[in-house]
Amino acid sequence: MERDALLQVANFSTLFACMVLKFPQILVLMRARSTAGVSLNSLVLELAGFIVFVSYQMYYDYPPPTYLEYPILIAQDVILLLLILHYNGNMKQSIFYAAVFIGGWKLLTVEKRVIDLAMSLCTFISASSKLAQLQCLWATKDSSRVSALSWGLATYTCLARIYTTVVMTGDVQVLVRFVAMTILNFWVTATAMYYKPSAKKKD
Repeated sequence: MERDALLQVANFSTLFACMVLKFPQILVLMRARSTAGVSLNSLVLELAGFIVFVSYQMYYDYPPPTYLEYPILIAQDVILLLLILHYNGNMKQSIFYAAVFIGGWKLLTVEKRVIDLAMSLCTFISASSKLAQLQCLWATKDSSRVSALSWGLATYTCLARIYTTVVMTGDVQVLVRFVAMTILNFWVTATAMYYKPSAKKKD
């Protein structure tokens, strides 16, 4: 009974956190009307990783509570992508991204081997998205347009998903992904906090 209660808390808290996870980042961008320090490559890779992950979960008919937040995260990432393209003056590229992501989503479930291969690469894709954001922060040394709160929430949701994966499915590929994402999300959070203008060390 205690384990069931903890599982429900983990599932619902993750879902709630993901419902608002990207809002702080969206608001920061809208206020700044600038994307300095925010990596477009990171967002595109993250979106690709989310699409692969949710497709894998649905293909193998995993319990919806283990992936229910991903359609919400995908929708928020799409909003972020459109904002970045808008502020960079590249809105025409949105058609290209839409075609690639929708076409890729359809191709993933054509055959079992395709979705399994995509999932084996998913951790690498998602890790690359975090590393791209870290590289962007290291290059600019400015995180004023990066929301540490969003990255902190992402760290929590990955921690919660480590527990739910162990209890509900035991899928090693999924578990490895969440462990790696927890470490990298925390790293981005810490880096964003370090490079906040108010937190910069005075010369």
